Amino acid sequence: MRQNLHRFFRAARGVGVHVSPAESIDAMRAVAQVGISDRAVLRDALLLTLAKSQDEKLALGDCFDLFFSRPEPRQDQPETSNDDASQDTDQSPSSSSASEPGEGQPPEGLGPLAQMLLSQDRNAIAAAIASASGAASLSDIRYSTQRGIFSSRILDAMGLQRLRDDLEQLTATNPALAERLRAALDALREAVRDTVAQGLALYAREEAENLRNEILRNAPLARIEQRQVAEMRALIRQIARRLRERYSKPRKRQRRGHLDVRRTLRRNAAWGGVPFLTAWKRKHRDRPKIVALCDVSGSVAQVSDFFLLLIHSLHEVVDDVRSFAFSSHLIEVSDVLEAKSPEEAMAEIMSKVGFGSSDYGSSLVDFEKDFMSALTPQTTVIVLGDARSNNLDPRADILRRISERSKRLVWLNPEGRLAWGFGDSEMPRYATFCTVVRQCATAQQLERAVSDIVATYQ
Repeated sequence: MRQNLHRFFRAARGVGVHVSPAESIDAMRAVAQVGISDRAVLRDALLLTLAKSQDEKLALGDCFDLFFSRPEPRQDQPETSNDDASQDTDQSPSSSSASEPGEGQPPEGLGPLAQMLLSQDRNAIAAAIASASGAASLSDIRYSTQRGIFSSRILDAMGLQRLRDDLEQLTATNPALAERLRAALDALREAVRDTVAQGLALYAREEAENLRNEILRNAPLARIEQRQVAEMRALIRQIARRLRERYSKPRKRQRRGHLDVRRTLRRNAAWGGVPFLTAWKRKHRDRPKIVALCDVSGSVAQVSDFFLLLIHSLHEVVDDVRSFAFSSHLIEVSDVLEAKSPEEAMAEIMSKVGFGSSDYGSSLVDFEKDFMSALTPQTTVIVLGDARSNNLDPRADILRRISERSKRLVWLNPEGRLAWGFGDSEMPRYATFCTVVRQCATAQQLERAVSDIVATYQ
């Protein structure tokens, strides 16, 4: 059962349930207390110890039902009564001379698998398939193309080669019994295929999810199809969670500080140096303050959608985020993003300023007029846009003043570098006043850019 639980934990991770080593130990202790005889109690114990949200509870319940269901061998063998089988056996001289089987019992001399199949003991067959699946490392299956390989491994572990020898012998001595065994073998193959399909659904899901995420991570955000938007948003949330875990832990450790030995000894001189009172070294670190200016014109609107979702998901790491969206004019959208779902927020933003012709100069004028006071020496300004201003005045002088008032000015451009400076692109002029300029066309590039920004405050 211990090995089965380890395989179940692996399957649970594949459906998106995070199972830490400590949680797996707690679950195994709970199973040791409740036992495995009552399937409903076992299910409740695992869900209580592993699921941390309603979504995880639902996913884990489905995983449990699939994991602990056993494919049953189908019963499509020819209808043969025990009397007929006994009569067929008696009619075979060699069989009669070799053994005298009881009524309904398989003849002696056959291998364990042949005897199990002829006895039609479903529980024994299911247990043998489960044991052979473990021996064949079915939990290592990752791709649908491996189904045939693992089916063969399981059958070989069950003793298929000996069964073939038994079939060859029975074909010569007892054709009727050999036909029964072939039908039972066909049913066994079907049950093994079902077991492998079950294993593929349990253990390959994580690999398939990783492969799908890897493809999405490197796909151009501006060309994501509508059917992939929900998947990309889920991926962006995963990226945000990973960044929160990475950068919130150092800050928590920093808040605890380090023991100041000298000050501690001085404080406790009256008690002979026994440290009743402790003193700690503390180094103040500012949390990031971010001002994001996002171009939501038609060419980069979808990239801004994912960028704003990522930035506003880093609430444990970023102290303050103020977001602005613009096409031909600029508005603040922080409250909209905080109060509404990503879909509703972006729909409202796009209805106000989206899909227009981009005018960077006019938008920078709006920011300087109404929001320049938001910038402090601790602020990182991030501009997300292609810097194409339709041959209008780019107002690079305003960008220079923004750079002077803030800690850093980072420009993320979804276009490839070869396109910068051609046509109506003002990227080379803007880049003069930026601390960092980088291409940001995929989720992977977006993660790296935001990670580098947050890392500067650690």
